[in-house]
Amino acid sequence: MRVLVVKDEESLAEAIGAGLRRDAVTAETARDGREALAKLRLGGYDVVVLDRDLPGLHGDEVCRQVIGQRLLTRVLMLTSPGTVHHRPDARGPGADDYLTKPFTHEELLARVLALGRRPRPVPAPVIAHAGVTVDTARGLAARDGRPLALSHTELGVLEVLLRARGAVVSGDDLIEEVWEEHTSYRTNAVRVTLGTLRAKLGDPPLIETVPGAGFRMAGGPDGGGGTNG
Repeated sequence: MRVLVVKDEESLAEAIGAGLRRDAVTAETARDGREALAKLRLGGYDVVVLDRDLPGLHGDEVCRQVIGQRLLTRVLMLTSPGTVHHRPDARGPGADDYLTKPFTHEELLARVLALGRRPRPVPAPVIAHAGVTVDTARGLAARDGRPLALSHTELGVLEVLLRARGAVVSGDDLIEEVWEEHTSYRTNAVRVTLGTLRAKLGDPPLIETVPGAGFRMAGGPDGGGGTNG
C-alpha cells in the first residue's frame, strides 16, 4: 500500500510517515496542497492522509480537485477538534473518512488500512489533452486524429505527462514511473526520449521544459512560460 501524508509541519509529517513505514506501509510526504496534487496526479497512491488546515491551498480544495480530476486515491481528512460536531461539512467535500486531531498512530493506521482495502475505481482507458489522446488499454496515441508511432518508453512518458494535467513532472519522477530499471538522470535518458517524443508530436510544441523543475504539458495550471530545451 502506498500513502501520501500531506501536512505543512514537516516534523509531524515525517513522524506520521515513519510510523506508517514501520508497519510496512510505503509512505511519502508533501508539505502543501500544490505539492500534494502534483504527486497525486502521477498516480499510484492508495490513500492520501490530508490535513484540512493547510496554508495556501486549503485541504478542502485539494480534496475537491482529487475528486473532480478523478485521481484514484482515497482521502483521509485530518480535522481540528470540535470540527466534526459543529460544522456540517466536517468531512470535507467528499472525503472518504476523517480523523480528529490529536490521534494515536494505531487509530490512524487502522483508518488508512481500511481505506486501502476499498476497491479503487478503474482509470479511464483514454487520456486526452490539447488534441493528444492516449488509449492506455491498446497502447495507441494520436494528435488531432493523426496516429503517432511511439515506442513503449515514449508512450509511457506521454501518459505520465498527460495524467499530470499540466503539473510539472520531474525527470526523477519520469524515470520512476516509466523505466523498468533505475536509470541515472546523467545518462540523458529522459531528455533523449523527450526529444524524439516532441518531434513525433509535431508543432505547435506541447511539452515544456521548466528549468530546474522538470517537464509539463503546455496549458497547465500555472500557464505557459516554459521552454522546449
